[in-house]
Amino acid sequence: GYMAYQLPVSEDTLASWTYKSIGKLRHRGPDDQGIWVDSRAGIALGHRRLSVMDPSSEGHQPMISQDGQLILTYNGEIYNFRELKNDLNSAGASFSGNSDTEVLITAISKWGLLETLNRANGMFAFAIWDRRENRLQLVRDRFGQKPLYYGWANKSFVFGSELSALMQFPGFEKRIDRASVQLFLQHSNIPAPYTIYENCWKLMPGTILTISPQDVKHKNIRKPEPFWSPIETATKSLSSPLLLSTNETIDRLKIELTNAIAQCMISDVPIGAFLSGGIDSSLVAALMQQNSAKPIKTFSIGFADEKYNEAMDARKIAHHLGTDHTELYLTSKDAQSIIPDMPKVYDEPFADSSQLPTYLVSKLARQHVTVSLSGDGGDELFGGYNRYIWSRRLGKIIEHLPNGMRSWLAGGIHNLSPEKWD
Repeated sequence: GYMAYQLPVSEDTLASWTYKSIGKLRHRGPDDQGIWVDSRAGIALGHRRLSVMDPSSEGHQPMISQDGQLILTYNGEIYNFRELKNDLNSAGASFSGNSDTEVLITAISKWGLLETLNRANGMFAFAIWDRRENRLQLVRDRFGQKPLYYGWANKSFVFGSELSALMQFPGFEKRIDRASVQLFLQHSNIPAPYTIYENCWKLMPGTILTISPQDVKHKNIRKPEPFWSPIETATKSLSSPLLLSTNETIDRLKIELTNAIAQCMISDVPIGAFLSGGIDSSLVAALMQQNSAKPIKTFSIGFADEKYNEAMDARKIAHHLGTDHTELYLTSKDAQSIIPDMPKVYDEPFADSSQLPTYLVSKLARQHVTVSLSGDGGDELFGGYNRYIWSRRLGKIIEHLPNGMRSWLAGGIHNLSPEKWD
């Protein structure tokens, strides 16, 4: 997307820039494309579509609300869109198609943005232009599952799902941000809200960025406003904990996970699962198979080096569950050969080696399905990493030590190089 203020830019020029920009996103949306331009307001919205819900033209984007006030370009899935649609029908709304995009724009039109976000269960990044209010709002889901970048191309405000799209706009300066390089070296990635470039940012998860033509004129970006806070949610939950036994907790968790997986499986296109053989992906695959009358499609990448190979575990799980399993064995040379492609997949430095098998298993799965579920996020939500266990144990020891001894220990830790610790 693109937003300029009182620039002598014709509609044809805006359209040309936007088409060039979304051309870089074809791999994200190979099924359809569209743009919407209002040269008087100096705004253009573009979209590349991966058809998951309602592949018909009724789901085409950018989408205009029935009253013509709102224009939406949206990436993601609203998992409870059917419940929201029923509520909107009861409130007198009508629909021409069956896409979650139409449900989203109708909900915002009827209930407002905040109420819609409070009621929406999903992963999303979207931009919505309000003709009456003369404002643009960018929104990113609670955990930031969908990407959204924004920044400046000279005096114009630009935004999109990838930095590669932003770079297409005239005036976007690809100046490396040295502070971001430092962050990358510290964290092995560049955390939000920063990006590798100056004058360019990631929208923080669970926030709304509102910007008007006047803001663009003065090159002023307001601070994004949160619509959901993990800290507030955790604090609220701690103040009213569930008083359940271990078995009751397990049963409740199973119900929640089963319902979540069932909602994620609502699709008008073929769907599958990445299966590594670990706890998280195996659990996702098991609940998917439980929810399916026919064998689900599962996919694994295997490596010739036994030290890194998880394919045997995945195969056992697939056999146990009775899935339609596909695996692809690779050598280290195969993995090395795709490293030059990574900058096309990730627009900025990202030092997690899991990007290689993730890319490969995605490429494998795409030959058979359009959507694939994975076990990502399990370790973060359920404390599955070793560091969570060790930090809890060490914390109990450290809290009993006097400050002087803590300082002495800290100095000893710093005296060892990272290589020694590894």
